[in-house]
Amino acid sequence: MIDSNVKGLLYVTRLVVPGMVKRGKGHVVNIASIAGIQTYPRGNVYCASKAAVRVLSDGLRQDLLGTPIRVTTISPGLVETEFAQVRFRGNRERATQTYKGMTPLTADDVADTVFYAITRPSHVNVSEIVLLPTDQASSTLVNRRE
Repeated sequence: MIDSNVKGLLYVTRLVVPGMVKRGKGHVVNIASIAGIQTYPRGNVYCASKAAVRVLSDGLRQDLLGTPIRVTTISPGLVETEFAQVRFRGNRERATQTYKGMTPLTADDVADTVFYAITRPSHVNVSEIVLLPTDQASSTLVNRRE
């Protein structure tokens, strides 16, 4: 998690952002998580890695002040992806329980949010969006029907 969520973000940022600055245009969109805002039991490393995404994005936004480069952080709640299977080491039954009795976000919901952020006028920077399904109020409060 640290390698992909933190180091990967740093490596890609270091490679891509200087070119954006040189060209005088660009938009960095980093995907964090509600877990980076509100921790939950047994998620400490994941939560910390997603908090790092938020903090690194905020710092990058500050470092790029005075350039036309925008930085947006999107922090989704429960999104039905393969992450649950990875988290539970391929245990399909446990992964399915993650979304049981509620309607999670989809990858398309997150993509639509990215599209919204990047299509604002050039003088507008959507700094951060927290995107939750209606059935979720926080990282640990989920309304489950059934």
